[in-house]
Amino acid sequence: MSNAWESEHILPEPVITMRDLHKFYRSASVEYHALRGIDLTINEGEFVSIMGPSGSGKTTLMNIIGLLDNLSSGYYELQGIDSSDLSDTSRAALRNRTIGFVFQSFNLLPQMNLIDNVALPMLYAGVSLRERRERAREALSHVELDRWSEHRPTEISGGQQQRVAVARAMVMRPSILLADEPTGNLDSKSAEAVLKLFHELHDLGVTVIIITHDINVAHHAERLIELFDGKVSNDSLQATHHEKKAGLS
Repeated sequence: MSNAWESEHILPEPVITMRDLHKFYRSASVEYHALRGIDLTINEGEFVSIMGPSGSGKTTLMNIIGLLDNLSSGYYELQGIDSSDLSDTSRAALRNRTIGFVFQSFNLLPQMNLIDNVALPMLYAGVSLRERRERAREALSHVELDRWSEHRPTEISGGQQQRVAVARAMVMRPSILLADEPTGNLDSKSAEAVLKLFHELHDLGVTVIIITHDINVAHHAERLIELFDGKVSNDSLQATHHEKKAGLS
């Protein structure tokens, strides 16, 4: 009986653990303290938004979460792996298999068609050409853009480009989706379409982390983390956008 109960109440595993994390930027005459003692745990399957005004440290925090930058002191563990122990090659490999990135500016290569853009992360991972194209086409189908697969990014709208970026982010089947201002360049209808994709991925068990300055976007998440002057000023659960619309809050 106890084993059955425990199997139904397994606590989620942390995918991100930060303890007393600091980040300094130094020049010849100036030292800027961007992050000041961040303590943070994000568990598997959470939907989290990180907000803060300009200069609060949210972009720096995103870069460290995504292994795009190094911390100055403290501790950062990604899926049980201490990031400070990793070589550059190991960091890149862990990043590629663990985190899918979506950026405000889409970051699609204009000379490539959509299917090749989506397949690009698999090229770096050594996946065969046939499998790359099959999985890229499947990912484009999931975001309802498979009929545009041979077109280039300049031939589709901004909203469609961001959906391609989501497909590219998820084609390696990472456990974490990290999105930096993903709706910043989109109209409201396109933004809702992209956020709907995030909800669908979250429903499939993906940990979703959105960096945003937009409170309406932040309210799509189940948890709101606010930064101010490089510190966590608020970390709370919240009623989501969809719960509010349904009158459940």
